[in-house]
Amino acid sequence: MGRKKLDRFAQNEQNYNVVEDGKPFYANCKGKWQVEHFKNTNPLVLELACGRGEYSVGLAEQYPQKNFIGVDIKGARIWKGSTIAIEKGLENVAFLRTYIQNLEQFFDNKEISEIWIIHPDPRPKEADARRRLTHPRFLAMYKNLLQKDGWLHFKTDNTGLFDYTLEILQEQKIKNFSYTYDLHNSEFAQDHFGIKTKYEIVFEEKGEKIKYLKFQFEE
Repeated sequence: MGRKKLDRFAQNEQNYNVVEDGKPFYANCKGKWQVEHFKNTNPLVLELACGRGEYSVGLAEQYPQKNFIGVDIKGARIWKGSTIAIEKGLENVAFLRTYIQNLEQFFDNKEISEIWIIHPDPRPKEADARRRLTHPRFLAMYKNLLQKDGWLHFKTDNTGLFDYTLEILQEQKIKNFSYTYDLHNSEFAQDHFGIKTKYEIVFEEKGEKIKYLKFQFEE
């Protein structure tokens, strides 16, 4: 492991906004994010597979009345978002280092008001379908976590994953569903405040259109 990565892991241990194995709150955070970490009752918003946390940080700047939690297993990536949030003085941002499939170990049912899934690994191999973050098993988990009428947002540069997700959603009980194959030239662009991830910029430069959808689960 490189020195730079080791330094970032060490910094994560010190950063108050990183919740990871070895810290006391990691094992006791379920149902306690508002009271014990953020120390307010503001809504909780998740960014899944957050990478560098561009959305967690960017949306936190736009919505100081909400709490944002970026979730990813990659500590070196989380370090970036964590550090930027601290530098900007954003106390409504936190990062949880864990696998997405373990979310229910860290959040109570109906604890979350909103979920953003931003440019996840497309898992193009059919054998990896169950690992796609819009697979039905993940959607069932999101439904349990989301409060009534909570929004789920999904954004990707990958057409195959987007088409797969549209197909899966036909089998789900959802409402207020809308989507676009060209986010930045759509009515939904203003809701993203120009926030782009590192990889989004790379794929846009290659000519890829950014796809986006949002919906609410029916009770």
